[in-house]
Amino acid sequence: MRRKRHKKQNTKPDPMYQSLLVEKITNYIMFDGKKSTARRVMQKTFDEIAKARKGEDVLAVLDTAIKNASPAIEVRPRRVGGATYQIPREVSADRRLSLSLRWIIGAARAKKGKPMADRLAEEILLAAKNEGAAIKKKQDTHRMAEANRAFAHFAW
Repeated sequence: MRRKRHKKQNTKPDPMYQSLLVEKITNYIMFDGKKSTARRVMQKTFDEIAKARKGEDVLAVLDTAIKNASPAIEVRPRRVGGATYQIPREVSADRRLSLSLRWIIGAARAKKGKPMADRLAEEILLAAKNEGAAIKKKQDTHRMAEANRAFAHFAW
């Protein structure tokens, strides 16, 4: 049982784009504290997106991809009596963002054969077009919540 509320850390915006979202994605990509490597991957990713979508703002494409991959509802397990039910719940804005970022980056990591920047750019572009593995994960989550809608009355 949790005793204390988790205090959110204040993240500083990305130095290049002055965006908190870009910094958050960089932190998700980062392994072993190597932020400079993660920033390099993000820079190459944005270069690939800019090359693919000439004339469009890279941050706008990224924002569209995240909005498309964000789930509105999810299922949470709840124990009632001796049974555990999957109860559909709305997703908070913070969790929605973190899930969509996790799904996009996870889908990019699952692909093999290309550099991470190319895979991430490809997945962001697919998510912006409502395609790709992250969108499929969102649809699966929504489908699961819809299937368990009968147990919604347990959410109190």
